[in-house]
Amino acid sequence: MRSGRGNQNENRIFCIPAYGHTNPTLEVVKELVQRGNDVRYYSYAMMKERIEATGSEFISCDQYDPQMYLKPEDAERISTDIAFSTELLVNMTLAMDDGLIGEMTCWKPDCIVADSMAVWGKLVAFKLNVPFMSSTTTFAFNRYSAKVMKQSASQVFKMLFAIPKANRQLRRLRDKGYPVKNILSIIQNDNETNIIVYTSPEFQPYSETFSNKYTFIGPSIRETACRPEKLERKTIYISLGTVVNTRPNFYRNCIRAFAQSEYAVIMSVGVETAPESLGVIPDHFTVAQSVEQIDVLQKADVFLTHCGMNSTNEALYYGAPLLLFPQTAEQGGVAYRVNALGAGAYLKDDSPESIESGILDVLKNIFYRQAAEKISEGFHRCGGSKLAADKIEALCR
Repeated sequence: MRSGRGNQNENRIFCIPAYGHTNPTLEVVKELVQRGNDVRYYSYAMMKERIEATGSEFISCDQYDPQMYLKPEDAERISTDIAFSTELLVNMTLAMDDGLIGEMTCWKPDCIVADSMAVWGKLVAFKLNVPFMSSTTTFAFNRYSAKVMKQSASQVFKMLFAIPKANRQLRRLRDKGYPVKNILSIIQNDNETNIIVYTSPEFQPYSETFSNKYTFIGPSIRETACRPEKLERKTIYISLGTVVNTRPNFYRNCIRAFAQSEYAVIMSVGVETAPESLGVIPDHFTVAQSVEQIDVLQKADVFLTHCGMNSTNEALYYGAPLLLFPQTAEQGGVAYRVNALGAGAYLKDDSPESIESGILDVLKNIFYRQAAEKISEGFHRCGGSKLAADKIEALCR
């Protein structure tokens, strides 16, 4: 495993089975491989093809992960029940312990990079005393940036009530030699850990409160051979992402809103919604279960979005203004930041009338586009995947 600079760098990457967390890392991994680094990427079968396309080695985690076997109602608890999610985290870490620790002890990596939510990667690094880099595809999180999340009092109380239960689960990790203090020491960002953040200092809320251990590299966007040409008609892009997207009535309302319009409409509805189930689709609509989002955003004039961090970064990278329709608290924080910087407006509700008026407002008021282009300029000033690779290689040395 020879790096392009003559060093031997063996890197491990850990991620969760989510496109919004995986996609930003792919250009970084590709850059590392192109420099001659050996990269093993621990992820899930659904991501295998994308990961192997970078030139890295894919290692499946499916057999270790209890989340792969959850009932739908249990899966919904992960983001709301910290005790439940901690139990799953502990179960997975211990399931991976024998094989993973044995493999890394025999062939000790020079660096471990783990998604901020793939905390088992962080725990393994700490246990083996391997240099560690966190990969944060959401906003960096501290007590200042937490203000944009706007959690309700009941949500905060529920989390605080569950912390003692979560900490009891962590005793199982300490019994296996993992240096874990409490649940907050696992989930929070701190100013002593090296962290890559996939956004710009200008877009990150309260970026001035983070230490120089944080590197804001901007969105890590897949390069395209050529930029798609804008369509003759204004183009509306609609997507609720790949997770909380089963909203057939919402998609039908979007069709009703623009059935008689002069605009081109591209709508991604997710794998759980069959386009033919949405009724008659007008000729100026393109409706599919998935689209090449990077290509679409380069020609979109407005994006009606769930405000996932990855989708938002990609849209703003190309200067596309947003109509904001967040579905979770995290997405609400992203929407709040976009709106505060003037690059998007909130969708009042999902009625055809509100969808139409919201889209037209963003389309016809040029200040939304101008604000989006300003954020885009900040993104392009960042170092992207090359800067991330520089930081990882420096950590290896």
